[in-house]
Amino acid sequence: MLCYDVAIIGGGLVGLATALALANRRRRKLIVLEAEADVAQHQSGHNSGVIHSGLYYKPGSHKARNCTAGREALYRFCAEHGIAHERCGKIVVAVDPAELPALDELERRGRANGLSRLRRLSAAELRDHEPHVAGIAGLYVPETGIVDYRAVARKYAELVQANGGEIRLKARVTNVCRRSNELIVQTAAGDVHTAHLINCGGLYADRLARLCGLNPGVQIIPFRGEFYELVPQRRHLVRNLIYPVPDPRFPFLGVHFTRTIHGTVEAGPNAVLAFRREGYHRWQVSVSDVLGYLAFRGFWKLAIRHWRTGLSELYRSFSKRAFHRALTRLVPELRCDDIRPYGAGVRAQAVDASGALVDDFRFVAAERMIHVLNAPSPAATASLSIGTAIADMAEQKLGL
Repeated sequence: MLCYDVAIIGGGLVGLATALALANRRRRKLIVLEAEADVAQHQSGHNSGVIHSGLYYKPGSHKARNCTAGREALYRFCAEHGIAHERCGKIVVAVDPAELPALDELERRGRANGLSRLRRLSAAELRDHEPHVAGIAGLYVPETGIVDYRAVARKYAELVQANGGEIRLKARVTNVCRRSNELIVQTAAGDVHTAHLINCGGLYADRLARLCGLNPGVQIIPFRGEFYELVPQRRHLVRNLIYPVPDPRFPFLGVHFTRTIHGTVEAGPNAVLAFRREGYHRWQVSVSDVLGYLAFRGFWKLAIRHWRTGLSELYRSFSKRAFHRALTRLVPELRCDDIRPYGAGVRAQAVDASGALVDDFRFVAAERMIHVLNAPSPAATASLSIGTAIADMAEQKLGL
């Protein structure tokens, strides 16, 4: 029976980049197990396509280091393989004086993270970049860009296969068993025997860790981010990317405007609790997922601490006018009829037992295994760097 050197669970950008990093180093029997009928069907393919700069992250953190290195690696990768992308830059806008200290902190972090071309903007200079924006000050971040991450993921997958790796689709993992010197990964597409396993399961990373006998110490709580788009005749209101100053209590960036690589302009997202791990629509409910939240004490602590914000986000989910009001803080000329529903993504956010939203990437090594337990944004931007880091960890900790 064929035994693989390593099985990677998850055909998103992080799983595929990890497979690519391992396949590029030396010939291994390697397989990627993806639950869906194609790669990049969840977080990797349901985002606004932003190549993040590294502005927001605590200097020295996994996010800061991997975003900075991964951003430039991704730009090179896209140029080398002919993937449409653009280093278009963005502005971060403060609309009232209370936001200026947070803007100062963003500027400090950005410079500490190597953004040497970062520039502070006055109100007049903001309008030089975005003529329809309203604000009293801002930051110009030229390193930010846009790309189609599904195209990136497809290219990763193509290169993994070209280097001898296998990608098995419709292979949702149902159990993991140990037998002497191997792991048996039971999937909907048959059993896979492997010496080592890397869990890049995203929305199911905590459940997969438990299937492997590990207590992850966190639970994935899915937050749905809903988007609108500007109608074609009003896309001129946004040249590139316009972001607010984010609330430092949360890892979410607030509703913003993003010109995509395909020429559309997205507005959003909000951040509401999803009642299913793959709950892209508000009426999609999984009883088992909801019961899992309710049984987790960290969820209750999170809810008690932030219930006002949660209700506000929920109201904006149901009210187009409320969503529109949030957007007009940045672009006052925007009319409610200028936006229409566009789509949604689901963020796999790890929460610990204290109710804290895990802010940084989290990788945990165990016997014969590595588990990626928290890899939300900017994981897409940082995917090549994260893949390299996990491959290094696999060689050092697992002897791969």
